[in-house]
Amino acid sequence: MGVDMKVKYVLWCALASLGALFPWMGGADVPADGRLSFTDAEIRAILSHGPWPVPGTNDPTNRASGKREAIEFGERLFFDTRMSATGKFSCGTCHIPERNWTDNQTRGVAVARMDRNTPTLMNVRLGRSFGWDGGSDSLWSQSIRPMLDPRELGSSARQIAELVRNDEQFSCRYRKTFGSPPSATDDEAVLVGIGKALAAFQETLDSAPTPFDKFRDALARGERITPWSYSEAAQRGLRIFIGKGACNTCHTGPNFTNGEFHDNGFSTLDAPGRSDPGRIEGIKRVRESRFNLLGPYNDDATRSTAAATSSVKAGPRDLHAFKVPTLRNMLLTSPYGHHGEILSIADIVRHYSDLDTERLQGRAEGRLKALKLTAAEQTDLVVFLESLTSFSNPWRPEDMGRCY
Repeated sequence: MGVDMKVKYVLWCALASLGALFPWMGGADVPADGRLSFTDAEIRAILSHGPWPVPGTNDPTNRASGKREAIEFGERLFFDTRMSATGKFSCGTCHIPERNWTDNQTRGVAVARMDRNTPTLMNVRLGRSFGWDGGSDSLWSQSIRPMLDPRELGSSARQIAELVRNDEQFSCRYRKTFGSPPSATDDEAVLVGIGKALAAFQETLDSAPTPFDKFRDALARGERITPWSYSEAAQRGLRIFIGKGACNTCHTGPNFTNGEFHDNGFSTLDAPGRSDPGRIEGIKRVRESRFNLLGPYNDDATRSTAAATSSVKAGPRDLHAFKVPTLRNMLLTSPYGHHGEILSIADIVRHYSDLDTERLQGRAEGRLKALKLTAAEQTDLVVFLESLTSFSNPWRPEDMGRCY
């Protein structure tokens, strides 16, 4: 066998192995034309999940949003353990870059164990409400919460403010970001500034395009789908996602979430004695917070951004309701659910397929029905959901050098 043939053979073996490990990359089940025959309605539904990434926009409630100085400042703050009361923990303790900005634990652990699973920060800039229960109405106010929570960083406004005032580099970066030094007397104002710098950094955490995105874009351009680009199994799963499964009722748009709150039946899996009220408690917290968009720290002079906060009211449907998470990169963010006790994507699909509506006892929304998928359909849906993951981490640490 010549050298060229050996090279081709090695490449073929490598690609075949990848196809076996990751079915969306292609395989023997791909038809000659490379694509299933989708209806016009199905194509419209598929195209609605892109293009990706979504163009960035600055947050009008945060004057630090989009500023390079704020992003670099927020990145340094994010990984600094001096932000915690004990000096042992940082935001990066639970939101680990190498783990898709989560921790892959059932529930987050810092000073103490949390009640809920740690959500990923990937694509967090696209959110409208933050936290599993939507207890914060801006990314910067959500960034303040873990600093003060005794189970997370367990810090205080005074400790955070003193750290920034007394650290030469932090003080300099605060001044570069906000145009003036940190207040010498107003601890809370400095704390809010830190929350806004942290938010500016988190806004940059976008996930890379996935195999699905490449398929979707090729479909939009009317291009032929090549056999190695997107498998028939993934396409069949996609058809279930937008059809029989009606998964796109809640997992809509380019980020595969409508940003709303629903009871999906996961609460029935909570451990005894650990019932979580969910959204109904989050509404109470956001309305009572000093850092909400109705308060003095909203940088949007028009206050148009506070409309949702001023009008939100709790109702019976909010009990045990939790935010619909993004499905992007979900292969990297197990375990799943607000309680983190669903271990695999296959378990999620099985939950919806075999849903025991009687066990819900009228708690979940009436439209929630068992999908009753066959074993083959469940496998196809899993293959599609796996194709929403990119194994590329676009984040690279940025160092602007010393601040002067």
